[in-house]
Amino acid sequence: MGPNRLTGLDAARGIAVLGMFAVHVGPPPTPEGPGWLLVAADGRAPAVFTLIAGFSLALARARAAGPPPLRATLTRCAILAALGLCLAALSPGILVILAFYAAYFLAAEPFTRLRTRTLAVVAGASVALGPVLSYALGPALGLRTGGRGATPVPADLASWEGAGGMLRDLLLSGAYPLLTYFPYILVGMALGRLADLRSGRSLRLLTGFGAAAAAAGYGASWLALGPGGRRGPLLEAIAREHPWAVTAPDPVAAVLGEQFGAIPSTSWHWLLVAGPYSQTPLETLGNSGVGAALIGLLALAAHGAGRAATRLLRPLAAVGAMALTVYVVHALVLAVFLRGWSGWEALAGFSGAAMLGCLAWGHFLRGTELRRGPLEWALRVLTPA
Repeated sequence: MGPNRLTGLDAARGIAVLGMFAVHVGPPPTPEGPGWLLVAADGRAPAVFTLIAGFSLALARARAAGPPPLRATLTRCAILAALGLCLAALSPGILVILAFYAAYFLAAEPFTRLRTRTLAVVAGASVALGPVLSYALGPALGLRTGGRGATPVPADLASWEGAGGMLRDLLLSGAYPLLTYFPYILVGMALGRLADLRSGRSLRLLTGFGAAAAAAGYGASWLALGPGGRRGPLLEAIAREHPWAVTAPDPVAAVLGEQFGAIPSTSWHWLLVAGPYSQTPLETLGNSGVGAALIGLLALAAHGAGRAATRLLRPLAAVGAMALTVYVVHALVLAVFLRGWSGWEALAGFSGAAMLGCLAWGHFLRGTELRRGPLEWALRVLTPA
């Protein structure tokens, strides 16, 4: 596969990383004023990042001679989990996703062996079934009105009760639980099988599919809660189960904000929401569409415009090629040196430093195994195929 095709994919991953910077250190996203520029990143950045991980996994398996040994997969997941737990223990002020990633990659292993058509069907079904199952299981696990949005920390491993809570967070109640975020991995894997990054026609189809899926997901939510009149029953459920939120400017947003965007299990009408981090079928469909369109557009730019477009995409691609390293470094900086720093200056500082630093790293270490990042290199060395 040519470098231009991978440049587009790396650039898409880089945009997702910068989107997470926007969420972590940027000013609050608002529909009015300059904050509207950040609305696109809110809730979508981790979803798109996860979808691209599935897409990349499919490409890597397509190039490999066979599946990696189980030991290599387990080691890789253990390293990601350890990184995630250690970062979370430092309390960097962000919801660290890496421990959840370990669960995703472990769960993905059986699905890498499915035929493409079967994988596509499973991925499509998971977009609806994962969020619905999460909603349905909530009351049985004490999550009817709240309790979602946690991240695992090392202290959870100190007792059986803590370990059980960690497992529950990873699967259902955490900030990025398997039930509602693993569908992004499956969708990414299916798209990685179906899309040909060497074909302009295939990339245009991928972009069109993404745009249609995004419009369908977000549009269906708007229609249901607006012209469809379903916001009324939702507000009735809020008055009944969350009376404190009734007087808020936006009662729906107030309830969602109590558990970092995730919906409660108090009314099936919550499944019609598509707000950031709501973990509903419509949000998952919309976010998946954004991820597919982003990959398609940037791969098309790298595919059709030659060296000029490649140069323009290079700073983003440099960040995307070293996404794990960049993510870990930014969390460490927030935890140790710049705790609480946020705003436009923080966003510009983190984004600029990431792009310049990654460009410099790639330039001085080109032609070496370290060129795609130190943590990426360490993972390859410790988990050989």
